[in-house]
Amino acid sequence: MNSHYSRSLIAIAVAAALVAGCASAPKKPAGSEQVRAKLTALQNDPALAAQAPVATKDAELAVNQAEIMQPDLALASYRVYIADRKVDTARAQAETQAAEVRHVALTEQGEKARLDSRTREADLAKSDALTARAENAEQKVVATQARSDADAAQLAANASQQQASELQRQLEIMQAKPTDRGLVLTLGDTLFATGKSEIKSGATANLDRLGDFLAEYPDRTASIEGFTDSTGSEDSNQVLSEHRADSVKRYLVGRGVQSARLTSTGRGESAPVADNESLAGRQQNRRVEVVISEAAGSAKIGK
Repeated sequence: MNSHYSRSLIAIAVAAALVAGCASAPKKPAGSEQVRAKLTALQNDPALAAQAPVATKDAELAVNQAEIMQPDLALASYRVYIADRKVDTARAQAETQAAEVRHVALTEQGEKARLDSRTREADLAKSDALTARAENAEQKVVATQARSDADAAQLAANASQQQASELQRQLEIMQAKPTDRGLVLTLGDTLFATGKSEIKSGATANLDRLGDFLAEYPDRTASIEGFTDSTGSEDSNQVLSEHRADSVKRYLVGRGVQSARLTSTGRGESAPVADNESLAGRQQNRRVEVVISEAAGSAKIGK
């Protein structure tokens, strides 16, 4: 009887010791709680939470992995380290993206902002790749992905730069000049016969280029302004300038440009660019000017 009672007391003591031992054992690897706190702070930041969804999701998966207890303390410590690096990377990308969004919203220099942002992302990804190559096999996988992201960012930056160069080339071909009003393309009097408003066949090369340009850049609009010299009455010159501007607008619409993107105005003899007393001066004054708007958020072409 006493022997049975003693064995029961021993069993109870052993069970209590096991429970106490389990209660005192850590539930998560060291450092994982701090990494989880950093990730939670990022996810709860309204300015950053939605800015880098892929990197944030990747960081969350890494934190979940780091919180799993491992008998191998070295492996547990390594997973905490990887999770911490991915949280830092997610925050850096989110801050970069948030800065880009603010920049685009506050300035018309959108293209430059995107190029700067992509360059920063490329530098960050390359830095991560250099760090990752010094780690073990799992870190090399991270480094490979980082290099891929960097290449994609660089390709995007190169594409934006190539587009800006192509825009500059087309404007040079059309001899469009940057002004405070926008890009101004001047079409001389060779478009029309004397006193006429019908566009002459074979004189539309620049108009065709303009139509192609507007088709390629649908976010731009154009204001078409007709001008005359001072020969004839002021009223007849006003009417003639209006008809010539309308003719250019109809031609561009016929080339596929939406009418809503075009306005036409007659300015008559009111704004000469040369002396009306000479033949050469009057020829310069007989013109149509097309003012092409700067696209919102695009890099401006230098004057």
